[in-house]
Amino acid sequence: MKKINIAEEKNRIISFIKKYVHNSGFKKGIIGLSGGLDSSVSAYLTVEALGKENVIAVIMPYKTLSPANVEDAKLIARNLSIKYYIREISQMVDSYFDQYEKKANKLRRGNRMARERMCILYDISAKENALVIGTGNKTELCLGYVTQFGDAACAIEPLGHLYKTEVFELAKFLKIPSQIINKTPSADLWQGQTDEEELGIKYEVADEILCYILDEKLSEKEIMKKGFSVDEIVHIKNLMEKSEFKRRMPLSLE
Repeated sequence: MKKINIAEEKNRIISFIKKYVHNSGFKKGIIGLSGGLDSSVSAYLTVEALGKENVIAVIMPYKTLSPANVEDAKLIARNLSIKYYIREISQMVDSYFDQYEKKANKLRRGNRMARERMCILYDISAKENALVIGTGNKTELCLGYVTQFGDAACAIEPLGHLYKTEVFELAKFLKIPSQIINKTPSADLWQGQTDEEELGIKYEVADEILCYILDEKLSEKEIMKKGFSVDEIVHIKNLMEKSEFKRRMPLSLE
């Protein structure tokens, strides 16, 4: 897998955020801060780009999920000295399912949580006159591990060109608190949920295969020669193909 110059990449992302936000007529950026790796890295970079006085975080917990993540999100906000809101989403999410869809499975409930957070984030963005900064990485965007019009909704994706393993490297360079770097990656949509279990593959493996497919344009046979199984390669390709609709703007007839 390709090696990136972390210091150079940091400066490139900061310049991108600053340029896009200002060219869009905004001074401020707003981020949904989960206490996880990606949102923490996005927050650190946005502060460097816009200044701490121009960055707002929104922490949006659900009642059954990890309180440790809320504390980690607060830690990031305090470390960066940025303004933050806490908006508990349990009542909004539960009222819909309790009244209309009591038998909904955990995936539907998780998607509703992601979209509820999007609604809150965009509402506060209007209040603060701030542009919504995304927190997605290339691995998850390519594999469709995002909720359409949920966590995928934003104005820009500063980390959207970086694979998950590269985001880890950037987090270390930025000196993100170790408990955030070392925690098991999770979208925190239900108890015990982990990213890699849902994806069905380790990030390190997924990133290598994606790099060979997308960046080096290798064939399936060539990737197998790199030490990956046909099942792993097909799995990645299937995730990419099935989620293509999430990466397109809504289509219409010409």
